[in-house]
Amino acid sequence: MHEHLASQVAKHAATVFRKPITSYSQAAFDTSVGAWITNGRKPLILDSGCGVGLSTLHLARLYPDHFVIGIDQSADRLARNVHWPTALPGNCIRLRADLVDYWRLMLQAGIRPDRHYLLYPNPWPKKQHLGRRWHGHPVFPAMVALGGEFECRSNWRIYIEECAAALTQMTGIAVPVEAYDASAAITPFEEKYRASRHLLWRCRIALTHSHQ
Repeated sequence: MHEHLASQVAKHAATVFRKPITSYSQAAFDTSVGAWITNGRKPLILDSGCGVGLSTLHLARLYPDHFVIGIDQSADRLARNVHWPTALPGNCIRLRADLVDYWRLMLQAGIRPDRHYLLYPNPWPKKQHLGRRWHGHPVFPAMVALGGEFECRSNWRIYIEECAAALTQMTGIAVPVEAYDASAAITPFEEKYRASRHLLWRCRIALTHSHQ
């Protein structure tokens, strides 16, 4: 793991991240909240960095009593046709927003996910890129403060080890690193990694809203 991970997490936990919210993220947040309210304010699932959105679809089918919000920063990824069915589940929405903004907007609005998935994020594997990994980013404390059943998956074990260590540091709860057998892949990356026999890893934690 990165030698400066602990000090980076501690620094970000002790400071307030004040990056201005972009207009497109605010608009996406407002749209998603409106859709959630229209859908009856069901328990929320946040699919952060949903890419083309297949994971959002699968999660909506897996949890029909929840409302799933898929967020990705890339309009190109969200617009790709990846064999979406004609009729999408009514309990999900996909939008373009910056997660750095969206997580803070959720926190400010007092809206909390029941479940939160971070599936195969860009690992930024170079040593100098620690600050671009979500657990090394200044927004990480806000993500933790959102609470919910949080799960992160990757094919890069170090990323999951670092994520688990950062979560443990922030919460005081020991977060294990698990080998994961994705018998039913829910993202294109997960399917690709399974086909090429990559080992998959995940960490999970039940976050409370007191971890701020």
